[in-house]
Parts: sequence; structure tokens; C-alpha cells
Amino acid sequence: MGGLLCDIGTYYGFFAIWMTLTVLGFVTMMVLSSLVFYPLYCNPTYESWIWKSNPKFPSPALVKKEIIHTTKGLVIATLIPAFAITNSDIEFGPFKLQGYCGVGDPMNGSLLQELAFETFVIISFSEFFEYAYHWLGHYFLFMWSIHKHHHAFYNPSPFAVIADDWLDQFNRTLPLVLIPLICPINMDLLFGIFTLLFYGYGVYLHAGYEMPGLSAHQPIFNTSYHHYTHHAISAIGRPIYTGFFIKLWDNLFHTYLDKCSCVECRPKRTKKQFDAVEKPDYSVLLCPSYWARDEVPAEFLVDGTIKID
Repeated sequence: MGGLLCDIGTYYGFFAIWMTLTVLGFVTMMVLSSLVFYPLYCNPTYESWIWKSNPKFPSPALVKKEIIHTTKGLVIATLIPAFAITNSDIEFGPFKLQGYCGVGDPMNGSLLQELAFETFVIISFSEFFEYAYHWLGHYFLFMWSIHKHHHAFYNPSPFAVIADDWLDQFNRTLPLVLIPLICPINMDLLFGIFTLLFYGYGVYLHAGYEMPGLSAHQPIFNTSYHHYTHHAISAIGRPIYTGFFIKLWDNLFHTYLDKCSCVECRPKRTKKQFDAVEKPDYSVLLCPSYWARDEVPAEFLVDGTIKID
């Protein structure tokens, strides 16, 4: 049977699938980010705050900046998948796009194995690509000049997942066309993994809060502590914790810190400290007039300078 994305792409063309992916992506991003942002930032408690990597809360102006950059990034991020879906028969020299839609009989055992294999390929390739591209963004000056815009959000919120420069975001979506060049890939599966799994884990990484039950010291997964540390101290010539899901590549290439200041290692914060922390009123983000203001957040690091509180 035909897949949703391919059907739209086939009957209505590139622009229609691009707009569809953008709208679906925007709704998904706002829902996922808001579900985490509301309890942790709008209604923080002392019990949750002790898990926050940076004790301070970003200003509403900075969160607005994140949402604006994220929306711009999304418009660019959906170009590559829209191209891959509407041009499944294009050849690039010896390579040909092999994206397809439809899954046939969902109870077919061989089909389940095929989808499981494709899921493994998508995650494995994307994980290495993300580490390598991210590492290069901190190694070469011309790439840092692009990537540093994401590091302007040194104390990120869940809305900062793809708050990138447009060229940075375009390059990060290249796996969506590179993977179908390598092997046949279900495009609904590919886009679903990137939208839900990758963005969903990205929300956790940018949440600014460690999660009980997922220690920063466990040997497999990168946690929000690692990614907050990356935002706070990584700069040109200083690639620290540039991996996404797993620690494998950071451990292999020694892009990690020996010193740890996660919730298990730092002194426990007190209720008095929590009461003293400024808790912004984020309800202004719901006011249309607030979005019309042209403001530069006081904590916005335009030059990407290292800053850690």
C-alpha cells in the first residue's frame, strides 16, 4: 500500500510535500517541547530544580529567540526530505535514490525484519554523521562561524533543539537523502524516526534537566548533562560531548571531560538557593504583541563565546 508522504509527493509535488512536512514538523516540535517546557520552566519545583544543570532560568526573550531560530531551521530542515520523497528515481552517477513508501502486510515476519534493519541503518548512520559533522563544526573556523549560532543558547531550553543557522540545519538533514542512496529505505519510517525519535531525544538533551534513572555515569547514553556541558563550554578548537544518542564516539575520540559536575557529583542545592533563583514569567510568550518586539536577550551570546554559570 502507498505511504502517506509518498502519496502527497506523487500527486501534489515538491512544494506540497515540503509544506506538509513543515507543518507536521512544526506541530510535533511545539507539542513535544511544550510538554517538557511547561512543568520544568513554567512551574518548577525545588524537587525538580535540583536536577537542573544550570541553576538559572533563561529569560522569556531568549526562549522566544530559540523558537524563532527553531522555526527558521525547520523550514530548511524539511527541504531535503521533500526532495528525497518527490525524486525517488533520480540517479547521482552510480548511486540512485532508493526511498519507498508502503509496508505491505504489517504482520509479515520478513517485513518486520526489514523495517528493524532499516531502523538500525537509519540510527547508526545518523548517529555517526551527527558526531562527525558536529565535531567538524568545532574544529574548522569556517564551520564554527556557522555552528556558533546554536551555541548562543548556552543555557538552552527544550525549544532549542534545532535553533541553528540555516546552513547548519540543512547539512544536518543530509542523512535523509544520503541514507536512501545507500540502501532501500521506507520514507515514512525515515521521516518518522527523525521527527519523533531524534527530535524527541533532542528535547530531552536540551531540557537542561538531568533525568532520574539515567545517570550521567552510565556507559552507553549521552544525557542532558552532557549536552548542557557541550552548550556551555564547547567552542572553536574545543569539541566536548559532540555525540547525540550514545557515548561511543566521544569515548573513542576522547571528546569528553574528566571532571564531572552532574547532579551526583556537585553539592546538593538547598531550598534557600531555589527560592533565591529568579523564575521568569513565561506567560508573555502567549501574547502576540510580545512577539512583535525586536529585542536581543541579555544572555544571548552573539559571538558564541564560552560561558558557563
